[in-house]
Amino acid sequence: MEREQWAELMRALNDVARGRTDNAYHRHPSVLIVRVYLWAALHDRPVSWACRRSAWDDRTRPKRLPSQPTMRTGTVRRLFDRLSARMAGRATTRLVKQVDGKPIPVSRHSQDGQAAWGRGAGAYARGYKLHLIDAGGPMPQAFTVTPMNHSESATARQLVEQLTGTGYLLGDAGYDDSKLYAAARRANHKLIAPRRRPRTGLGKGKPSDPDRLDAIDRLERAPQLGNRFGPTLMQLRRRVETTLGNFTSHGTGLTHLPPWVRGLQRVSLYVHAKLLINAARIRGLRE
Repeated sequence: MEREQWAELMRALNDVARGRTDNAYHRHPSVLIVRVYLWAALHDRPVSWACRRSAWDDRTRPKRLPSQPTMRTGTVRRLFDRLSARMAGRATTRLVKQVDGKPIPVSRHSQDGQAAWGRGAGAYARGYKLHLIDAGGPMPQAFTVTPMNHSESATARQLVEQLTGTGYLLGDAGYDDSKLYAAARRANHKLIAPRRRPRTGLGKGKPSDPDRLDAIDRLERAPQLGNRFGPTLMQLRRRVETTLGNFTSHGTGLTHLPPWVRGLQRVSLYVHAKLLINAARIRGLRE
């Protein structure tokens, strides 16, 4: 499976690098820098390992390898963005999308100053969190990585700005936020999320967003009258749980955060690499 994933990644990388020129002062081409970084992430090894000839076989080894100090993270990040668009394929037209977050914990004794305490998988944990909007494609339609203590609903307000098309956006009770409802509406999507305390009052203060009131009606009042559209729609949200489960359940997936990947920038880059590797796996399964 790793060989097929690598072949898919290299086809995509060669496509996005075609016609690209590097600055004259760069010792190594950008495509080589990204190739070495992906090789390290594919094998869950440090970048310094991938810079050694012994880390490669005769079929995959580049003619020349960069040293670790010449690995340009800015180059990797820019080409990763282009790779994401290439791996995503044609624009997804799925009407129903899901928003969710995946905790990425580190040890509670870690010296990583950017890792934060927040709500993890059923308990408080220290680390980071992957926030994404899943539209059924090989790559998320939008994603970002933050410290664990960042609000899911506030981060989702930034992600919905990247949505295309129209449709429904499904979230759990953590996304029941009037500001997020308004942001989704501006992006031509209708957010539907259950309340933490269903069938209670709306409380005092500023009136709720009209789309939030509509979601409450669909999920709480309409089913009592025999209209099951809201609950049936929410059952589709399980897709994102399957997506995140598949992302972590294979050998080249995000099974853990290696001890040499610390700090928000490094964690973000590593997670991005794992998303690209997972997209290559999905594309291979669908061919």
